[in-house]
Parts: sequence; structure tokens; C-alpha cells
Amino acid sequence: MEPKLIDLNDYVRTGEGANGASYNHKTDSNIMLKMYFRNFDAAALELELAQKVYEMGIPSPEPGDLVTDGKQVGIRFRRLDGKKSYSRACGDNPEKTEEYAREFAQLCKKLHSIHVDTSKFENVKDRLYAMLEANPFFSPEQKEKIHAFIAAAPDTDTAIHGDLQFSNGIFVEKDGVRTPYFIDLGDFCYGYHMFDIGMVYLCCCLNDEAWTLEQYHMSNATAARFWDAFALEYFGADADMDEIMKEVKIYAGLKTLIIERDTHRPMPEFRAMLEGTIY
Repeated sequence: MEPKLIDLNDYVRTGEGANGASYNHKTDSNIMLKMYFRNFDAAALELELAQKVYEMGIPSPEPGDLVTDGKQVGIRFRRLDGKKSYSRACGDNPEKTEEYAREFAQLCKKLHSIHVDTSKFENVKDRLYAMLEANPFFSPEQKEKIHAFIAAAPDTDTAIHGDLQFSNGIFVEKDGVRTPYFIDLGDFCYGYHMFDIGMVYLCCCLNDEAWTLEQYHMSNATAARFWDAFALEYFGADADMDEIMKEVKIYAGLKTLIIERDTHRPMPEFRAMLEGTIY
């Protein structure tokens, strides 16, 4: 897949995440651009997955083409005018946090009910095995125990986002109606839904205040409210939340594999969820 050469001066930067920066085209309101901080392969993989997900009818922005400014590689998408992430929405309107959390939970439940063609997507276990093998921060003994836990997890053929942060859910609101979408689909795969739910918990409950404010535009107290409302909507009022939380916390700890892959450093605040459980 050869990227098309573009002039980045034709775009205006609108935001930045852990893996890339976003831009809007200055003159064409239908185009937005995600430029990757990582390598060509990561951008090409995200484009391939985004195309497959979009073709399945899962709500997500329509992907375009692979581009480069000669230094970085990116993906152009059809721009969703007026989009806002659920994290930004909570930061702007904290009084609506529970409403946004319930809506995001409903979106996630729908995603996790979709059966996928397993010949077209990767099993989350295989993806995590590869990340675990490449991770330089766990000891061989820890890796063995983590591998065994992943292997013992339930096997399903249902869709998971792979990096289910509440900033990777967005919506467009028009005439009082919100239309939701998933973005940042570079880790999309299939498997047990708890591999996704662990990331929601991690983002809401395991970061320090400064990080939550910088990345998610809200206080830790607001993020915790989001989790409480999300969990109630996702699992149901009759669920045994004490038992569910024991499992959620372990899967939150496993998400350190993604974060350490992206940050290239150990994350003890997230690994703590594994201590006394897996190892």
C-alpha cells in the first residue's frame, strides 16, 4: 500500500493523542487526517481494519487513503462535522456524565454482540501473546503466568475494539439526536468482551489526576462517576458487581501490555491490578 504525498500545510491541527495527531483540511470540510507518530505498518494496519469495520456496518468514520508528508504516515477519513468524544463531552458538561456513560455502554454492548468473520480479524489472544513476547519489562516467570491467564480466558467470536477508551467513542449531535461512532480502530479484533471492559475501567479509575485532566478533560471524580454509570448500564442492576470487579481489575491490568507497547516504559500503576491475582 503506497501512501499518497500530501502537503501538511493544507491542514490545520485539531488534536493529539498517544499515537498520533488529528487535522482538518483547510478548504475541504469533508476531509480529516490522522497522522501517526508510529511507523508505516501501524498506519497501514489501522486503515485495513478501519475499512473492514466500516464495511461491516459498525458505526465508524468512512476511511479514505494512506498518505504521507514525507516524514510521517497518516490516514484520511471522511470528516464528521461537529464530532465530540465522550470524554470531552463529560469534561464540557460534567452534569451529563451519567447520561453519556449509559449511552457509551449501550454502544459497547452492541459492539460486543456482533459476531465477526474470524478469517478477517485477529484473535485478541494472539495479539496479546505477541505483545507479551515483545514486552521487555515483565520477567519470564510473570510472562508465563500472564500467558496462562490469557489462554484460559473464554473464547468467543464477537467483536472487540481493542483499545476501548471513552475518548475512542465519539458522537455527532444534530437536532438533539446523537449519532455515535467508534474511532482509532488499529487494535480491533475479536474475543472475550472483558478484554475491552478492562480498558474502560483503567481509563476511568487508574490514572492520576493530572493525566485524566490532560488526556480526558475531566477530574478523576468525574471519570469515576462515568465508570459507575457505565458498569451499571453494561452489566445490569442485578449483576454481582463485587464479583465482576474482581475480573474487571485483572483485565485492566492486562491492558498495560498495550500501554507499555506505546509508551516504551513500565507502568506499575496498572500492573498493580495483576499483583496477587495473576502473579
